[in-house]
Amino acid sequence: MGKFVIRETASGFKFDLKAANGQVVATSEVYATLAACKNGVESVQKNAPVAGVENQTKEGYETVKHPKFEVYTDKAGEYRFRLKATNGEIIAVSEGYKAEDSCLNGIESTKKNAAEAEVVTE
Repeated sequence: MGKFVIRETASGFKFDLKAANGQVVATSEVYATLAACKNGVESVQKNAPVAGVENQTKEGYETVKHPKFEVYTDKAGEYRFRLKATNGEIIAVSEGYKAEDSCLNGIESTKKNAAEAEVVTE
């Protein structure tokens, strides 16, 4: 089972969602307070399992309603995803992936792990 790891940074708090193998599959922005960070975790737990996938790397892609995962390529040409909540706010992002399939696997891992993941604070 995956887990959310909350940690303090120099400017606030952020979380990583780790898969069962310990790999980070999604990370958050920096939140000003621990409570806000925990709300972000709850939002990912609620939205990730039901989110559709909008693959913006495909020509003529179909727009998906929120909540959704958006797949895109960054300036380095790597595939990334961002999870948007029902209000359109970005609540988690991925690392860069060399292959599109790896990015899509990251989305599946996030969907699978988010709902049941334990939350730990380091």
